[in-house]
Amino acid sequence: MAAATLRKEDLHASVGDPVLDTMTFLNEITHRYPEAISFAPGRPYDGFFDVEEIFTHLRRYLDHLAQDGATPGEIRDALFQYGPTGGRIRELIADSLRKDENIDVRPESVVVTVGCQEAMFLALRALLARPDDALLVSSPCYVGITGAARLLGVEPTAVEEGRDGFRCAPLAAALAAEKARGRRPRAFYVVPDHSNPSGTTMSLPERHALLELAAREDFLVLEDSPYRLVSPGRRLPTLKSLDRDRRVVHLGSYSKTLFPGARVGFAVADQVVVDADGTRGLLADDLTRIKSMVTVNTSPLSQAVVAGMLLAVDGRTSDLNTETSAYYGEAMKAVLARLDECLPRQDRDALGIRWNSPDGGFFLTVDVPFRTDDAALARAAEEHGVIWTPMSYFHPGSGGEQSLRLSVSYLTQADISEGVARLTRFIKSESAKAG
Repeated sequence: MAAATLRKEDLHASVGDPVLDTMTFLNEITHRYPEAISFAPGRPYDGFFDVEEIFTHLRRYLDHLAQDGATPGEIRDALFQYGPTGGRIRELIADSLRKDENIDVRPESVVVTVGCQEAMFLALRALLARPDDALLVSSPCYVGITGAARLLGVEPTAVEEGRDGFRCAPLAAALAAEKARGRRPRAFYVVPDHSNPSGTTMSLPERHALLELAAREDFLVLEDSPYRLVSPGRRLPTLKSLDRDRRVVHLGSYSKTLFPGARVGFAVADQVVVDADGTRGLLADDLTRIKSMVTVNTSPLSQAVVAGMLLAVDGRTSDLNTETSAYYGEAMKAVLARLDECLPRQDRDALGIRWNSPDGGFFLTVDVPFRTDDAALARAAEEHGVIWTPMSYFHPGSGGEQSLRLSVSYLTQADISEGVARLTRFIKSESAKAG
């Protein structure tokens, strides 16, 4: 009998979406040119990880369970069995959010997820119920939210941010346009602090204005802010800590603050949901129901290690990141200083080159006078030994065709110095061709 052959056109349209190919292409380029210096991966620096500490954190959590009266059988189940779908460590996460971020919610409002990516997927699946429901996203935006939306058959509406970051006026205009089309705006996704990919931070007045707009226009804000505690300096309050009307669903992750291999994230969803018969519950309950059909639960072993790390600092993950935030802050300063050295103002003004100067996070953006497409990326890797990320990856629809993203988090100071020199040679070469 002949083997089954499937036609791509018979599969869900999302499997052919270019968004799903972006990370694959970057990985291929990285593997094809292993000697190239890569400013592409938005991942933590490996130098902070110690394999032996995993066992220390695990032991600490098991001791914590024993001190709380858990029997040996219950402790065994806490590691080896599936566990509650909503998560085993919700109390510890709620305590940490209260101490780190002044987010005061009950543990029942927290859903422990497989990274923040699952938290996004659950929130979108729950909130986007009808064909005319609309998701708006601050653009450029993290590809994870775009990909999750398209897997669900949703085309996100891009709200372009300014060069200095998000502003409420364009969002208000986009909301009005969606309603004029007969659509129902349900959620707006944004990374308020040191955003991925642009590196911008939303001002405090705009945070208040966004919450007022959400209340007035009746939509929820999906807040994704993984870079706050790994950035130096004073932090502005999270949208959730300012939220008095339960308009914000806070999407969290321990990938940057603890370690990405744990794949532990969470959603804070304390919105009240009223059933047809008047029964009241929390949005977190409905996210948990969806999760039970997606991943069943988040790895109890990963939760145990994360719990041990939280217990080590009494829930203050900011204390675990004093050294890391300083490191990333110095990395950002080094990249900016080296760019200024290699491309002094007179040179970059003549070529039409500019970049922003984030005060934290992992990313910054560079505008150039040529197309920063996949072909240009391949030339940069092959001819100049440097890798970056096209900003067009992060624009739903169109945009970013002449900009690139640099990630500063994964490189040493020596790599930064040499990498920016290589990038400069590439930019000058491509600019000469374009001119």
